[in-house]
Amino acid sequence: MDQNLLHDVVAAALKAGADAAEAVAAERQSLSVTVRMGALEEVEREESRDLGLRVFVGRRQASVSGSDISAPARARLIERAVAMARLAPEDPYAGLAPEERLARGPGPDLDLYDPAEPSADDLEAAARLAEAAARAVPGVTNSDGGSATWGASSWRLATSTGFDGPHRASGFSLSASAIAGEGSAMERGGEGRSTRWRDDLPTAEAVGAEAGRRAVGRLGARKIASTVAPVIFENRLATSLIGPLIGAISGPAIARGTSFLKDKLGQAVFASGVRIVDEPHRPRGLGSAPFDDEGVANQARALIDDGVLTTWLLNSASARQLGLETTGHASRGLAGPPGVSPSNLTVRPGERDLAALMRDAGQGLLVTSMFGPSLNGNTGDWSVGCSGVWFENGEAAYPVAEITVAGNLIDIYARLIPGSDLELRGAANAPSLLVDGLAIAGK
Repeated sequence: MDQNLLHDVVAAALKAGADAAEAVAAERQSLSVTVRMGALEEVEREESRDLGLRVFVGRRQASVSGSDISAPARARLIERAVAMARLAPEDPYAGLAPEERLARGPGPDLDLYDPAEPSADDLEAAARLAEAAARAVPGVTNSDGGSATWGASSWRLATSTGFDGPHRASGFSLSASAIAGEGSAMERGGEGRSTRWRDDLPTAEAVGAEAGRRAVGRLGARKIASTVAPVIFENRLATSLIGPLIGAISGPAIARGTSFLKDKLGQAVFASGVRIVDEPHRPRGLGSAPFDDEGVANQARALIDDGVLTTWLLNSASARQLGLETTGHASRGLAGPPGVSPSNLTVRPGERDLAALMRDAGQGLLVTSMFGPSLNGNTGDWSVGCSGVWFENGEAAYPVAEITVAGNLIDIYARLIPGSDLELRGAANAPSLLVDGLAIAGK
């Protein structure tokens, strides 16, 4: 979208009575193809072009968005935003990001945009290969399909303080889902991967074969008696255990006093040696960006360093409320004030691979699927439904299902041991994570 259009919108908002304003433009194209049982099932194409505006009248703010960017529509959008702001309640912490914190000059080259645009035929071929590989795995009896997707997006932010920053990225994904077994003994398994560049995707055959293997590996799953035992969270889902940490150290939660970690800044939350980093400038990273969503310059940070909680995640508003400086973690859509989020979150690996973690634990549960998590944000009490593999003498024994693991995250984090099998699969990544004893609810 033309940068002059955003500057015109901001200037018009000031002329209409706003004291400050920021405008956001977003454009997206995507193409998705799904096949099932060897037949084409769906082709979906999407194109969108949207404009968002946030204005301030004193300490009152309002935001609006729309997909009609014609001159008359922009005029109505601006008029409506300023009128809404005049009626909004005062927020003493509202405002644009401090000018001295804004990103200036050319940003880092993050290599996020692959100019290759695949055709529907290309995507269909990849989806067919993935599904065929899944169906070829011995024991697979049916298919939930294969899919391939491409997308490209551009985003631009302009503010009345002089910031103007563009951001462009592409995305490619490939997935397959297989069914093994018959009747009431059927089990599902899937695999999916997403990357910025098409060449970074695994082969369609590898994705499909992994989906089939996971489905077959769940056959014959047993229920187990309730117990307390070591639990290992497999690397592909281990960040689900870290997700509550991000909510607990977000500035808005700390400002509200609704976090189980609200008194833990500067203290050991994890065991010594544990390091969790946020890296917004990782080349080709799925969470990478040259600046945050308020235009603030961002940088790599160790959120947990040698087990110690080093920082909150702050946008400008929560930083003002806490009397601190923004950490460049503002996150927003087209409408509404910014929230906070990390970029590329990584639990750094330890020294032992998954097999070694299982040998050290001896007997316990390897979690390979999680669903229905429950969290008390004030206390850290946490539980999740899961299935996986029971292991004995450090070796896989049999699949298990219909179980729940539970504990308090303050206690869990303090005893967490990272493995060495880190794979960069998404915007949040972790190796397998061992907790030496968790309550397991079974039959």
